[in-house]
Amino acid sequence: MNTRVLTGITTTGTPHLGNYAGAIRPAVQASTQPGVDAFFFLADYHALIKCDDPARVARSRLEIAATWLAVGLDHDRVTFYRQSDIPEIPELSWLLTCVTAKGLMNRAHAYKASVDQNVAKGVEPDDGVTMGLFSYPILMAADILMFNANRVPVGRDQIQHLEMARDIAQRFNHLYGRDYFTLPEVVIEEDVATLPGLDGRKMSKSYNNTIPLFEGGAKALRASVMRIVTDSREPGEPKDAESSHLYTLYRAFATHEQSAAFRKQLEEGMGWGDAKQALYEHLENLLAPMREKYVDLIANPGRIEDILQAGAAKARTLALPLMQELREAVGLRNLNAGATAGKAQGKKEKGKGARFVSFRDEDGAFRFRLLAADGEELLLSPGFANPKDAGGLMQTLKSDPSDAVLTGLLQGADTAAAGDVDPVLLGRVRDALVSMSQE
Repeated sequence: MNTRVLTGITTTGTPHLGNYAGAIRPAVQASTQPGVDAFFFLADYHALIKCDDPARVARSRLEIAATWLAVGLDHDRVTFYRQSDIPEIPELSWLLTCVTAKGLMNRAHAYKASVDQNVAKGVEPDDGVTMGLFSYPILMAADILMFNANRVPVGRDQIQHLEMARDIAQRFNHLYGRDYFTLPEVVIEEDVATLPGLDGRKMSKSYNNTIPLFEGGAKALRASVMRIVTDSREPGEPKDAESSHLYTLYRAFATHEQSAAFRKQLEEGMGWGDAKQALYEHLENLLAPMREKYVDLIANPGRIEDILQAGAAKARTLALPLMQELREAVGLRNLNAGATAGKAQGKKEKGKGARFVSFRDEDGAFRFRLLAADGEELLLSPGFANPKDAGGLMQTLKSDPSDAVLTGLLQGADTAAAGDVDPVLLGRVRDALVSMSQE
C-alpha cells in the first residue's frame, strides 16, 4: 500500500541555500522512497494572502518550479502541479467553508497574532485582516483533503493547521454520513536542517542574511560566503569548529569524512579567509550542475509550463471524481439523477431509486457501490487504477449485465468463480440494474 505524502511551497520569493537544506532536499529525497506517492504543489493561491505584487508572484512561481526540477525532482514519478491549475481545490474550499465553525478560525495562530498586534497598536482588532488570512486554514485543508493525503510534513508552526484540517474533515464526514476524506497524519520535521545565515542567526529573508542557491551564479555565491561573520582569531590559531558558522554550513553539505577533514584543518589553525574559500569551492562543486539546469529551465519557461500542465492533468484525474462525489453528497446533483420534481430531499434522506455511488478507497483504488432504493448495499466493485474503468463497468452493468459478470462481482472477483451466489441477492441486483436502465 502506497502512502500519499503532500507538500506545498508558497510562491512568494526566491529559494536560498537554507530553503534547499531545510525543505527542498529532504522532500525530494523522501519522494524517491518505495511506497511513497508524493504530491508537490506550488501554493500560488496562498501567495496572494502574503503578497500583493503580481510581478513577484509570477516570478516566484517560475523560480520555485525551476528550482525543484533542477535539484532532481522527478516529475514523472511524483505529481507536481500548481494549486491554481486545479479548479476543484477552491470549489472544495467553499464546501469546507460551509461546514467550518467561525470559532475554529478565530483560534488560528496567524489570525490571533494579527489581532494581538492591532490591539497593541491601539487600532481596530481586525484592521488589515483579509478574509484570505482569516480562512487560510480552510484553503490549506482543501489542498490536503482534495487528494486524501495520508501524511503532510510540516514544521511545528503548522501543526495547528493540520489539526484543523482533521477537524474539518471529520465534521464533513459526520454531516454527510460517510468517510469521504482520509484524516491526514501530521509529520513533524524534527530533523530539518536549520542553517545559520551570514550573521549567525537563522538564514531568513526577514533578516536579509541569506546565501543564494542559484540566483547570481558563482560570483554571488562567493560574495555571500566571504561575508559570513567569524571571530577575530588569526591564521595559525586553533579555531572552535563547533561554534563556527562556517563549519555548520560546510557540514550540512558534506559527507562525514569531508566534515572531519575540514574540522581538523580549522582546529589546526586554518585562516578564516582560506576556510571561506574552501566552503565556497565545496558549495560550488555541489551547486554548479544544478544551477546549469536551473538557468536552462528559466530560459525555457515553456518546458516548465508543459511539466506543470501535465502534473495538473494527472492531479485532476483524482480531483474530478472526488469532487463529483462531494457535489452529490451535499445535494448539488444533476436534475436527472434521482431528484424528485417539486420535492426537496434532506441531506440524509435515502435516494428514491437504486443508484451507484463512486468513491476512492484507502489504497487509492477507484470503486463503486450499487445501493438499493432503501440504501442497502447490494454490490461492491473491485478496485480500478483508472476512474474511467470503474465508470465503464457501471455503464456495462446498466446496459447489459450478464449473470457471469454479476456472479463474479458478488463473489468479489472480476469473473465468475466456483461457489454458489445467493439467487435472491442476484435477483435483487439484476432488478436494481434494470430499474436504473429504465429511469
